[in-house]
Parts: sequence; structure tokens; C-alpha cells
Amino acid sequence: MTPDELYTKSVQGPFILAGPCALESFEVAMTAAKVLAEIASRLDVTVIFKSSFDKANRTSVESFRGPGLDEGVKWLARIKEETGLPIVTDIHSPEQAEPVAAVVDVLQIPAFLCRQTDLLVAAGKTGRIVNVKKGQFVAPQDMAHVVGKIRSTGNNRIWLTERGSSFGYHNLVVDMRSLSIMKDLGCPVIFDATHSVQLPSGLGGKSGGQREFVPVLSRCAVAGGASGVFMEVHPDPDLALCDGPNSWPLDQTEDLIKDLLAGWSIKYAC
Repeated sequence: MTPDELYTKSVQGPFILAGPCALESFEVAMTAAKVLAEIASRLDVTVIFKSSFDKANRTSVESFRGPGLDEGVKWLARIKEETGLPIVTDIHSPEQAEPVAAVVDVLQIPAFLCRQTDLLVAAGKTGRIVNVKKGQFVAPQDMAHVVGKIRSTGNNRIWLTERGSSFGYHNLVVDMRSLSIMKDLGCPVIFDATHSVQLPSGLGGKSGGQREFVPVLSRCAVAGGASGVFMEVHPDPDLALCDGPNSWPLDQTEDLIKDLLAGWSIKYAC
């Protein structure tokens, strides 16, 4: 699938980004990807596999980060080849854009880095879709400047993702107005269902989470106009090496997606 084809699908209908937070092992990643590919086929929905080769913004220096760029990109290439799923992964520095874009379909800009001009421009120059997570500290209307930086490269394939805003210490809140505001910038808008229930650094040396609120917030986002939903899923969230407390169980993912598709069916019928 070309970047244009994938972007057109994202404009025309609903889509899902899902996978383990980090590439903690090839086996865990492939297990999740195969299940997601089966769900995509059964439900006839576009699913993009997400996992990170490096989580460079973990709370503690002792936190698990992933296999790194070289090994991680090899794993993602194998997952893409064996499952047929498009791939999205994070980049953290401009020099990572080209080698990662050679394999993946979507370059994701982490929320903490959403204002980094050199990173946004490097991602835009690859011609891949660029998904930017709105920073927890950024007003939704200010994402117009982020969009402008990417569009300055001639690349208009841009997604914007709402992932909650800082609400005091160790907590986030979702302002659903953000979906409408960012949609008016001319980009498909995604709701990050699992990071929105994260409790940043809430467990001392790592983040906590309240995954029980993933379904209700996801449904609200679909009703509020989100074109896609992002969710980190794991075969056993309680044993995940990254973002386990806010990750959704893999064996409950199909039922949740069915719920969201029911909501989307009403939206797209109107």
C-alpha cells in the first residue's frame, strides 16, 4: 500500500493503530501483529501495527527502552512482510527519519517532541505519513504551527493525535473539543485511547494507568469525530515491559474495535 493509498483510506473511513508499546521481544510483537491482522480481515477495517524500537522518554534510566533502531527496524520489516499490516513507529531524532521511512508506512512524532522543527521537517521530507502526538502541554489550536512545519516540505500526509493534557501532577484529562479543533486544520484526527488514561510517573520510577477507562473514552472520541483510534495492546498487560498499566488486553481488542465500528457506522451513515 502506498502512502497515498493509506492516507486516502484514513480520510475516507475509520482506522485503528494498535500494538505493544515497545518491541520488547520479536515473539510478543509478532503474536500481537498476527492477531491484529486476523481482526482486520474479519472486521474489514484498516489496522496499522504500532510498536516502538526505542522508548527514549521513559521515566527512569532503568526503564526498558527496546531493541534499538537497527534490530527494531528489522523486526518491523519482518512483521510487515509476514502479516501484510502497514507499520507505524516513533522517531526521536532527525537522522532516524530516512532509515525508518525505508521500512515503515507512518512516522510518529512523540508528544514530548511535537514542537521540534528539525524532527518534523525531516519526517515530512520522507514523503511518509507523519502522525504527530499533540503534546500534553500544547493547546489544540497551536498544532496549526506543527502542521505548517510539515507542510513546508510539500508533504500534506499528516495525522494529528489527541492523547490527553496535563492535569496537575501525575494525571491527564481529555478535552474532547480538541478533536474538532484539530480536525479543522485539515488533517485526520486520531484519539490515543491508552495514553489518555496514563498516569505519568504515577508509580514513582514508572507511569501508572487506568485501563478500565479506555472503552468509554474511545467511544466518546468516535462520537466526537475522531477518524482513528490508537491503542497499545499486549497479550498480558500486567507483564508488559512498557506502559502495561494503561495497555489494553489483546484478547479483548476485537470486542472493543467492534464497539467502535458500531459508533463509526452511525457517523459515516449521516
